[in-house]
Amino acid sequence: MQKIVKSACPLNCWDSCGFQVTMENNKVVQIDGDPAHPITKGKICGRGRSLVKRIEAEDRLLTPLKKINGEFIRISWDQALDEIARKMDEIRKEYGSTAVLHSHDYANSGVLTNLDQRFFNAYGGVTELVGSLCWGAGIEAQLWDFGDVLSHAPGDLLNSRHIVVWGRNAARTNLHFYQDLLDAKKKGIKIYVIDPIFNATAKLADEHISIKPGMDGLLAAGIIKEMLRMGLEDRTFIQEYTVGFEDVVHLLETITLDEISEMTEVPRETITMLSAIYADRPVSTYMGLGMQRYRNGGNTIRFLDALVAVSGNIGIPGGGANYANLQVGRSFQAGRLSLSERRKETRQFPIMKQAEMILSGKNPEIKMVIVTCGNPATQVPDSNVVEKAFSKVDTLVVIDHFMTDTALLAEYVLPSAAVFEEEDIYYGSMYHHYANYAPKLMDPPGEAKSDLWIWTELAKRLGFGEDFAYTSEEWLEMYLEPMNKDGITLDVLRKNHTVELPVIKVPWADRKFKTPSGKFEFSSLLADEKGMDGRLKLSLPAESKWVNNSLAETYPYTLLTIHPLRSNHSQHYHLFEKEPRVVIQIAADIANSHGLAEGDEARVWNSRGEVKGTISILPKMHPGTINIDEGIWKRFGGPVNSLTSSLESDNRLGSTLYDCLVAIEKV
Repeated sequence: MQKIVKSACPLNCWDSCGFQVTMENNKVVQIDGDPAHPITKGKICGRGRSLVKRIEAEDRLLTPLKKINGEFIRISWDQALDEIARKMDEIRKEYGSTAVLHSHDYANSGVLTNLDQRFFNAYGGVTELVGSLCWGAGIEAQLWDFGDVLSHAPGDLLNSRHIVVWGRNAARTNLHFYQDLLDAKKKGIKIYVIDPIFNATAKLADEHISIKPGMDGLLAAGIIKEMLRMGLEDRTFIQEYTVGFEDVVHLLETITLDEISEMTEVPRETITMLSAIYADRPVSTYMGLGMQRYRNGGNTIRFLDALVAVSGNIGIPGGGANYANLQVGRSFQAGRLSLSERRKETRQFPIMKQAEMILSGKNPEIKMVIVTCGNPATQVPDSNVVEKAFSKVDTLVVIDHFMTDTALLAEYVLPSAAVFEEEDIYYGSMYHHYANYAPKLMDPPGEAKSDLWIWTELAKRLGFGEDFAYTSEEWLEMYLEPMNKDGITLDVLRKNHTVELPVIKVPWADRKFKTPSGKFEFSSLLADEKGMDGRLKLSLPAESKWVNNSLAETYPYTLLTIHPLRSNHSQHYHLFEKEPRVVIQIAADIANSHGLAEGDEARVWNSRGEVKGTISILPKMHPGTINIDEGIWKRFGGPVNSLTSSLESDNRLGSTLYDCLVAIEKV
């Protein structure tokens, strides 16, 4: 007999959806959206529905594996954990605990998966990753400008006169925001999409502004310059609630609007139009993550923030510089469970440079890498170097559901439990501010175990088992304890399945910013405190003809590597009914220049690597632009990150995955 139970999506995604799960004979047979969820309202994407295939997949890892003479051999949990713990103990005694690197990303949004930090701190502290492949430059940028990273609550965009969706294809990555845009359009609110690709979100817009990739900050500078020329700025907000505006004025005097138009490849009259739109408050700006994945990425987001500030669209309903919403996760005060006081040693590697640091790092040299919630061999830039580094390290341990590109390089592969196989709480810090409860619906297959069980068993063997001597229910109660005062308890969450977390729904309405000055900072004092220049700059991508003309002559085209439609990064490709293949999307001018037709096979390359795939021509893509969706596995022709650079962003906390020039030819 079938029964329907409520659950939630674990994927690290903007939407964090509520589920209705159909069960039969203790198995999940179908996943649908929960119509009672206050935000996601019964609509879910194909990635969420395909979790049925993921948990039931024939190639799912079911036992611990050890590589012996190049072959993976099934071993017992006791053997795997005993050997790993013994190696960790030996490394700690001989080299120090920072000879262990914890390579962690965010494939799962569950709160219990993040107790790994507690384990590594109790161990004594390890080498950790800092920054983010995904959104790090933009997060740091808004901390410099506002002192925090806050977005308006879902639905507030209906208070706008105009909505600017800047570099964010909501139709692909943020389904329920896309639904809000449809509602806004019905209400007569004007929508503008700024993006190099004429995507599904651009199709619903009143106007699509095509821009040369990586030039978004420069376009924002041009809009500000034109607002000042026409006297459209909010002079009261600037004078009373900001500092450093004179630095912006002086900077904009060093460039003409014609130069900005030439470099951004946006017509001057379009820049003038956008300046008038931003002056017609309230205007809400919703930023994507791709445009901050450049060498100049932090500055790009800071210039967009500056535009929102100059136009007076901060702290008003229907406004905002909406990028992420860190106040959501802050409600849990997760750090209090991390045992940070037990960390005796610490070292940090930039996440995008972890491979180079493994190869070159000394004092101590990395002897062991433990990978959780990620697939760095596919997702980390300059993947040929990543493969070399992860193959060199003495011991690589990977915890995963499948034999990923990273797992193939490992000495030990440990099978982990998946969604529906353990109780957890899921939430996101990008779009909405609701936490979702996911009960345990069935046991993991084979010998798969939860990440928390693995940490608990390793902790016992390393002498600090008492730090993990709690049930999952006790862990969740501890996690929720700071919000008990708001009436949010585990019992309430289990009963209601989703709860609204306490957040500010229209940030900065009180005009009290969390910066050192207490004001919005066009020139950042926090940056100065960190030893960096806090002034805005007219900076450009590192790989562009304006910065490196000789490189651009060799590799004349800009490569984007956007989020795939049917996979959450690299997690779903092996589940496709039809074997996936690399698709090379190109602008019409590239097709004409190289005699490429739809369906042709082509090679894309630069000095870092090459990828081969099938041509798809996008007639409205910005000239000189190529896209290959990220995440595709090596066995299917990837990864595209064999082409991308491991440079850091200007503020050191973001990747430069989109700052990439390539050449192309027909195979």
